[in-house]
Amino acid sequence: MRTYYFDMKNGIPTRGRNGLEFATVAGAIEHSRDLARRLRHDPRLTDRKLSIVIVDESGAEIHREPVYPAAAKVGIA
Repeated sequence: MRTYYFDMKNGIPTRGRNGLEFATVAGAIEHSRDLARRLRHDPRLTDRKLSIVIVDESGAEIHREPVYPAAAKVGIA
């Protein structure tokens, strides 16, 4: 199992304090998609550039999941 960290990024990253363990990168990516879906429906969030960034134990970025995928497709993110 590897530890992955889920950062919120909209220009300045906010590092998640505690990592989560997943057996595969695919599991961590699916978790980021679930987080993005939940955040998408939070009325307090208005920044269309917001992304969930997965970082592994070494600090390398593994995946970036846009919270608002439609905004990312038109070049806003």
